[in-house]
Amino acid sequence: MQAILALEDGRVFRGKGYGARGECYGEVVFNTSITGYQEIFTDPSYAGQIVVLTNPEIGNYGTNPDDNEATRPYIEGLVVREFSPISSNWRSQQVAEEYLERYKIPVLADIDTRALVRHLRDHGSKRGVISSLEADIDTLIEKARALPSMVGADLARVVSTKHRYEWQTGERPHEPDKVVGVKDQPPKYHVVAYDYGIKHNILRKLAGEGCRVTVVPAETSAADVLALNPDGVFLSNGPGDPEPCTYAVRSIRDLTGRVPIFGICLGHQLVGLALGGKTYKLKFGHHGGNHPVKQLGTGKIEITAHNHNFAVDPDSLKSADVDLTHIDLNDQTLEGLRHRSQPLFSVQYHPEASPGPHDSHYLFKDFVNMMEEWKG
Repeated sequence: MQAILALEDGRVFRGKGYGARGECYGEVVFNTSITGYQEIFTDPSYAGQIVVLTNPEIGNYGTNPDDNEATRPYIEGLVVREFSPISSNWRSQQVAEEYLERYKIPVLADIDTRALVRHLRDHGSKRGVISSLEADIDTLIEKARALPSMVGADLARVVSTKHRYEWQTGERPHEPDKVVGVKDQPPKYHVVAYDYGIKHNILRKLAGEGCRVTVVPAETSAADVLALNPDGVFLSNGPGDPEPCTYAVRSIRDLTGRVPIFGICLGHQLVGLALGGKTYKLKFGHHGGNHPVKQLGTGKIEITAHNHNFAVDPDSLKSADVDLTHIDLNDQTLEGLRHRSQPLFSVQYHPEASPGPHDSHYLFKDFVNMMEEWKG
């Protein structure tokens, strides 16, 4: 099966098609993670995006239900150098092609992904179309140009859960055939987690720290959250532009000072807006598991996992009562902040890191300590 990727600026890549036969549309971004492709497929923060993976071979260890970060894949399409038709891993239950085909995700392979990544790095993320149906290049380019921009796109309410639910599962086991749930002792804290596109490993980490977790839809009001009597509120990751999420910003403002708050990724950007700051779109975003972030208070360097296209402008927070706590050493973008007088902090990166390094797991403990101090 032949397939084509056409970008809005006229750049075209031809290769072989795998997965579902058809067309997909979205903003084309690249991810530099070496492993964890299934977790990337199922990260809701990729809604509206076609993902290029820089690791040259994808699919070789198959897929399994335990590695899902959501109930289904959220990427619009996938671009890789080599897509393995077989899997070789004792945990695999389905080859990657069958998995993506089941969810109607097109895959483009056998192209020079290095050239594509350099193009996106030099010229910025582009709207694009993958097609195994249409051979006319001009038609595909026009389709790409007609796609809506990610700027102004409120996707959090699209991917969010529609109903409140309780999360019951603890962290995943490292040993085979071991059943893992929450800890034996009763949960010590009740956390209400806003779902703007939340990943399962975030919920596992919270449960692993002794929290009972209630997940609520993105548009839940502050009053409804406080009615649940939480010890803390978590603001999740998610796709799209934070600025249209005015409902979330309003809720965060109403909750600030009334309950401890911890935000990551989109949640961090929403915190910045709630504190009076501004956000902006990055040239090609941060996507991968190898970003160095510096703790400004200690000078310590964390290697962190990222998946975001927007960032908080630190200059816009100069009049706010906050301390800037983390910066990205690659491009000096703001990666964390903490309120000086209220129990609120947030980071731009993913401390649950699935996939990615574990340097930032301490942030969940910091959240628990904040809830303990608040209760005291």
